[in-house]
Amino acid sequence: MNKVQRKREREKRMVGEMIALYCRKQHGTGRAQLCEVCTELNEYARQRSEKCPFMENKSFCSNCKVHCYRPEMREKIRAVMRFSGPRMIFYHPVAAIHHVLSTKIEKRRMEKQ
Repeated sequence: MNKVQRKREREKRMVGEMIALYCRKQHGTGRAQLCEVCTELNEYARQRSEKCPFMENKSFCSNCKVHCYRPEMREKIRAVMRFSGPRMIFYHPVAAIHHVLSTKIEKRRMEKQ
């Protein structure tokens, strides 16, 4: 598996975990299940990550300047990110810290360009 494939898999896994956390807390689903709406969003997010032409140069979708989500799906994923993002430090601390550091590095890199 090359670097870009690993990044895709990491992003799909992280987004999936954030959607699962959101679904459990907002929709009352069990730990290993998603409601119909969140299942659709998760599948859509996975497809977008798989097709992203910028994966090699970006840290996460949230840092991307090109928003490839349909508007209604973009609003749903934003709601998930607003809710789950701050809570990830309690559920997946290493991944949350990695995300914060990667975001800062990406922002600095973009400012220098």
